[in-house]
Amino acid sequence: QVQLVESGGGLVQAGDSLRLSCVASTRTFSRDAMAWFRQAPRKEYVFVAGITWNGGTNYADSVKGRFTISRDNAKNTVYIQMNSLRPEDTAVYYCAANRGGAVVTTVAPYDYWGQGTQVTVSS
Repeated sequence: QVQLVESGGGLVQAGDSLRLSCVASTRTFSRDAMAWFRQAPRKEYVFVAGITWNGGTNYADSVKGRFTISRDNAKNTVYIQMNSLRPEDTAVYYCAANRGGAVVTTVAPYDYWGQGTQVTVSS
């Protein structure tokens, strides 16, 4: 059974940093594109950042320069380093895997999803 398990969320103040991790049990991890999405209360899923199997990255405009996505294929893990956090970054953060290998900003192409980790940024 494929699982994606996120960790690292929490309650922080504006300007602080957090690093989220996502460990995947997929056998195809090294070839999958991985992404982070977030969902604020009563809002839709929003693309945050994505990374291809060989390290190509894409970011939402709202997080460029503040967030960095990375992966360790030997550990089946994808990370997102979040700096200079703002209250508007408050959301549940989900990692997702796309076996097709492309980083896309919409939800549908992603085959597997984690359960999410809460990030709350106070002002």
